[in-house]
Formats: sequence, structure tokens, C-alpha cells
Amino acid sequence: MHSTYQLNPKLDLTFERIVDVPRALIWRAWTTPEHLKPWFCPLPWRTIDCEIDPRPGGIFRTVMLSPEGQQFPNLGCYLEVCENEKLVWTNALMPGFRPASTSVHKAEETGAFFFTASIELATHGTGTRYTATVIHADKRVARSTRRWASTRVGARLSINWLPMPRKCKRVTRRITSV
Repeated sequence: MHSTYQLNPKLDLTFERIVDVPRALIWRAWTTPEHLKPWFCPLPWRTIDCEIDPRPGGIFRTVMLSPEGQQFPNLGCYLEVCENEKLVWTNALMPGFRPASTSVHKAEETGAFFFTASIELATHGTGTRYTATVIHADKRVARSTRRWASTRVGARLSINWLPMPRKCKRVTRRITSV
């Protein structure tokens, strides 16, 4: 089955990196709560809770904690899962493909917005080409995300959000020692 998705540069944001880590280990970092929690959000933020059921309709839930102590829950479901190759999820749908309401995400309190995201992994030499894409619903949110990512802090956080080689090696050590 081929995707009908086409990148829209006005609405979507994509990052690509080549990392010296096997696809299977990156996959585990994305699909195992105890491996995802240490790196999923940029410091000084922390991911304090996570629930993952990597199958279409399965839950992808995280709770992030701000430096000020405010919790930011995010609840969604997986749309596509191809082991060691591709994960697609959205917060526009809850587990079981139930449509989400803005109250689920406390959008008015937290500034949350609906999105769809994908992680694609492909073998590249002895490592992996890692592509992360976030699809936005409207230009306002896409501009806001792009503006944030283009700032010095945003660029640093966006890059750190991706498992970069140094970060992947730390995660790899944790995963391989389990």
C-alpha cells in the first residue's frame, strides 16, 4: 500500500539525519516507554510518563513536565506501524481511532494543536537515515512551529529532539544493556 501523503512546504516541517545507529535500536527508542522517556523532550523539560501500543489504533501517550512544574499531556494513536521502518501517529485521533476534542489536549491552557507525525528509518551504509515529519493543519500553526524551530533555542531543541549520533549512542547503550 502506497501513501497518498505529499509534503506541503507551507504546512509541514521535516528533519533528516544520518545516524551511526542500526534501525532496530532507533525503533526500540521510539516504541519502548523506558527508552523513549529519557530523550523525548528537550532539557530542562522531562517526559514523566509514557504509554505506547505500537499498532494501528494503539495508544501513544506522553506527559511532559515543564521546568516550572506544569504537566503537558499528549494523547494520540498510531495510524501506520511498519516495524523498523515507519511510525505514523496523530493527536487528532485518540486510541481506537476515536476523534479527539480540543478538551482532551487542554488546548486552551497549553497551546496544544492537532498534528500528524511520522518517523521513517532507512538503512544508510552501516547506519540509518532518520526522517521526522510533522504535518500541521493550518498555516498559522505551521508558521509558529517553523518560527520556533528557526530560533537559536528552537533549532538546538529541534535537533536535540532527533536522536542524533551522540544521543543515539547513549540510548543505544541503555537499550543494548537491557
